[in-house]
Amino acid sequence: MSPPVSRVFITGASSGIGEALARHYAARGVTLGLVGRRVTVLEALAASLPGEHAVYGLDVADSVALGDAAADFMARFGLPDVVIANAGVSVGTLTEMADDLAAFERVLRTNVLGMVATFQPFVAPLRGAGRGRLVGIASVAGIRGLPGAGAYSASKAAVIAYLESLRVELHGTGVRVVTIAPGYIETPMTAVNSYPMPFLLPADRAAARFARAIEAGVSYTVIPWQMGVVARLLRLLPNPVFDRIFARAGRKPRGLPL
Repeated sequence: MSPPVSRVFITGASSGIGEALARHYAARGVTLGLVGRRVTVLEALAASLPGEHAVYGLDVADSVALGDAAADFMARFGLPDVVIANAGVSVGTLTEMADDLAAFERVLRTNVLGMVATFQPFVAPLRGAGRGRLVGIASVAGIRGLPGAGAYSASKAAVIAYLESLRVELHGTGVRVVTIAPGYIETPMTAVNSYPMPFLLPADRAAARFARAIEAGVSYTVIPWQMGVVARLLRLLPNPVFDRIFARAGRKPRGLPL
């Protein structure tokens, strides 16, 4: 059984899954480090939660600012029990469109390098303590490349592989690396989707399931479980079949703000 969680550091905490996780943990008396670009939103969130929390208004693409935030949190509250790299952006992209090159760069920098920068300041201290959880929020979109979502699918596929590498690197240290691949969760990110989203899960219910997986220290899980079945089936589909089916799939709009 894992020790009680008393300190959690969360990126992308101003909305969606991050906000839901913050509310879930705060309701259980956990001290939070809340990271996001919209500092006023984070401050309002922190003020609405029970307990004492730290707010860090920054972009996870800024590794120096993340390092400073991590150092401040550890100096004020101690080593976190859980670090959740949740910050991510999503937008429709097409390789043929020159205007989308900047979107590709932004998505990959935020979703992949931002995760690395989130974990980096905490790895050595957690390894030294022989405990803790490093949690990366991936996506079912990283299982196979989806049309019109080349940047997002590529970023989440990279995240899944990165987290596996990190998990093996930390094997036997007492630090658990947890990969969570959500399906469709009710968040501002999915609100812009005009296509059907099977097994859509409210963010608060998703957060509770995420927290259980984190506490258990599972290496990899898909939430909700129904999308886990879909993910396994997607892996098994031969390329010609996958291509025919998903060529007609709905696509996220291009040009969304990042």
